[in-house]
Amino acid sequence: MVADGTFKSRRYACVLAGVLNVSTPQTSHAFDFFGLFGERPPTVSAQAVAYQLDIQGLGSDATALTAVRDVSILHRLRAEAPENGDELVRRAEADLPRIVDALWGSGYYAAKVSIVVGGQAITLDRPAGAGARATIDSFRGRALVPVAVIVETGPLYRFGRVQVLDQRSELPFDPAVLPPRLVTIKPGDPARTEEVLGAAAILADHFRDRSHPFVKVGRRQPVIDHPSRTVDLTLMVDPGARAGIGGIGVSGTQQVDPAVVRSFIYAERGDPYSRKAMADIRRSVARIEAIGGVRVREGTALDANGQLPIDVEVTERPLRVLGGSLRYSTIDGPALKAYWAHRNLFGGAERLRLDADLFYFTGNQNWPGGSTRRGFNTDDIGGRLSASFLKPALWGTRNDLLVDAFVQREITDLYTSNLANATVAIRHRFTDTFNVRAGVEGEVGRSIDVLGRYDYGLVGLPVAASYDTTDRPLDPSRGVRVTATVTPYLGFGAAPDTFLISRIQASAYYAIDEQARTILAGRVAFGSILGGTLADIPASRRFYAGGGGSVRGYEFKSLGPRDAFGNVTGGKSLFEASLEARIRITETLGVVPFFDMGQAYSGSLPDGSAPLRYAAGLGLRYYTAVGPIRFDVAVPLQRRTGERPYAFYVSIGQAF
Repeated sequence: MVADGTFKSRRYACVLAGVLNVSTPQTSHAFDFFGLFGERPPTVSAQAVAYQLDIQGLGSDATALTAVRDVSILHRLRAEAPENGDELVRRAEADLPRIVDALWGSGYYAAKVSIVVGGQAITLDRPAGAGARATIDSFRGRALVPVAVIVETGPLYRFGRVQVLDQRSELPFDPAVLPPRLVTIKPGDPARTEEVLGAAAILADHFRDRSHPFVKVGRRQPVIDHPSRTVDLTLMVDPGARAGIGGIGVSGTQQVDPAVVRSFIYAERGDPYSRKAMADIRRSVARIEAIGGVRVREGTALDANGQLPIDVEVTERPLRVLGGSLRYSTIDGPALKAYWAHRNLFGGAERLRLDADLFYFTGNQNWPGGSTRRGFNTDDIGGRLSASFLKPALWGTRNDLLVDAFVQREITDLYTSNLANATVAIRHRFTDTFNVRAGVEGEVGRSIDVLGRYDYGLVGLPVAASYDTTDRPLDPSRGVRVTATVTPYLGFGAAPDTFLISRIQASAYYAIDEQARTILAGRVAFGSILGGTLADIPASRRFYAGGGGSVRGYEFKSLGPRDAFGNVTGGKSLFEASLEARIRITETLGVVPFFDMGQAYSGSLPDGSAPLRYAAGLGLRYYTAVGPIRFDVAVPLQRRTGERPYAFYVSIGQAF
């Protein structure tokens, strides 16, 4: 085994011999738009000897065909016609040993290969003569030279005895150290190099996860038995020294304080080394908005204490960002959104963001507090102007300062609300997956709905906790996500003297298969208001169900207690649940059958004061590099008179 794990093989040797490279090389492919309609043949020219290539004899073995194409110079340069017959012959002669090696690597150890160029056969034992070159040159300017790679594969060889030995003792590993299930190659499997590479990568990853950063996987010379058509394989594993994480450095920062980056690295000196530990460092540092790229460089040797030094190399994103969007809803009308953000305001990755979201409401003609609705009216303009400031890593600690302020005019079919709100909070990050936030909130506003008009003020002490082990924010395939908030309030004006609002939501994601092509996802949410009466609580603070992020199929905020005239008043408690099966059909398309349920209730706990509502539907997902684009069609299963028979939703990201 060479130090860098490079796989080396002799030109004519079996590709299973020698040293193993446990990393799979990347192959780049150029996108040919016209390839959608079939590959264009080369053009006949008087200045070159153009040819057309045909690979024969591999039948339906796509693996072997791909292997041959990957090593073939004739295939790779087929669009670049050689100048003369001599150059074309040299390509063919260079291809012969490459193709034989590729076929051996595909499990065909008795394969024979010949290449016929312009009717002239070339083999390893019979190179082309001068007459063949002249014959090939005669095609110049007249026709394409036919080139055929003719393969006689012979039988497919299979693995016989397969064993994995500890290189230090040349004995098998104890099952507690290397469980037998991790040896993926079994007797009878096709004796292909890619199977060996995959098995070696799994072995290397296993020992890296057991804190062996310099594990080496090699192999003995395989024993090929031609009469039985089997290959006996012995993999030799040298785990190397067990090591913990050593010193952690930060590099690449230009305008961001390195101490901020360091505060988002939760690993400490002496922690066990593993692939997961390295991935966690990349993920946590990438959460800093001023950071665009993260690369964790592992040391090439252990330090004096037998630990592995780490360097976290980052690249910074542009300081400022400006964006906006236009949208239109047949229910709510047109809307305009714009935002501006600075990602590193004072050099400590401070983020300042300003948002403006304006809309013109065209919904229910009888909305509470509404205008006469004849023509354009400024009373129908709503929106939100907000500013948020984040100061991460206060004094180099894991405490973050969050300041949020906004003024809002909310107009819905159920109520209107004009308010101003400001919150100051400190968030402590215990780990990358768990944080707790506490702060002070103030709000003044006016709320108008079917229960009356209220001028109020609130002072609250919000406390929130978040636990998130999911692998991707917009399209999680594994893990759980839990958020919980509890806020006691002092009320002024029409608001209750004291009341408490709490809400918790949990979701879980489980990938049925290793490639995460089928994912089961579930969500449950619960909310409660303790203290005061329903009429005392500002309408914007009550609970409602229904809509794209709640019970799909029912209109937004259309589920909840109703007054004597059938108007939704909102409730003091909430229950919601959803279940989805996210099934990926191709790399870019997937379908999602789903089932939702939920309701808001008049009591502080779900008390049956309103019937639980159910909905079902089917979604289409188009997967992009940013995240999935969601198209959902949902049907309410208990539709009331006047409610729509279905609802359609489009957004970026999964429903939860």
